[in-house]
Amino acid sequence: MVPWLGPDDPLPPPDAARRRPNGLLAAGGGLSVPRLVDAYARGAFPWFGEGEPVLWWCPDPRMVLPTASVHVSRTLARRLRRADYDVSIDRDFAGVMRACAAPRADDQGTWITAEMLDAYEALHRAGHAHSLEVWRAGVLAGAIYGVALGRAFFGESMCSPAPDGSKLAIAWLAAHLQRHRVPFIDCQVPSTHLASLGAVSVPRRAFLQRLAPLVAEPGPVTWMLDPGLTGATVAAAFGTGSPAGDP
Repeated sequence: MVPWLGPDDPLPPPDAARRRPNGLLAAGGGLSVPRLVDAYARGAFPWFGEGEPVLWWCPDPRMVLPTASVHVSRTLARRLRRADYDVSIDRDFAGVMRACAAPRADDQGTWITAEMLDAYEALHRAGHAHSLEVWRAGVLAGAIYGVALGRAFFGESMCSPAPDGSKLAIAWLAAHLQRHRVPFIDCQVPSTHLASLGAVSVPRRAFLQRLAPLVAEPGPVTWMLDPGLTGATVAAAFGTGSPAGDP
């Protein structure tokens, strides 16, 4: 049986997660800011659909994207160097979440429910959730949002209203995080798209061992773009076809 959490019940330890479905840890408990902060610090995250209870996950293996070795193709490097877009942080967190929740060509529904929107907007107001946006002519072209604790960043979702918009956002976010000594972006579960960007799968135990000291640091990341960070410097930071490396 999957443990059912009351409002004040702690999450079970990660090694109590089920093998099938991979990583299911618990249900219930709500999505308060303290609950979410505690869950992410323990390596767990919520993921559930409309009409389902809150479900908590900690899968094994875990996919992470090292911030020093994002795969940047020659095509993406050229797009990065163009001066036809703008980048911001936290300009429109709520709008980014809604864009990520919007139907897509391969739409199978969304896990970004109204309950999740409210919870993460509260997490954003508390200073723990952030978005990076790419704009063209004032219109959102790509974005990514996630949760930040100490020197850890947990990617939640991304959107690409324009071609390569999400890839631009990931490259900029990785470059920003790298400057603040954040070693990887937690991507949670494996996907071929993330692997193409340089993400790698690591055993859950190794991920949690690396995570613990990162979240313990008192939030050194400044959520303002460095004026010295430009499309050209982002492209130069990753080159083209760089290897994934270790997280």
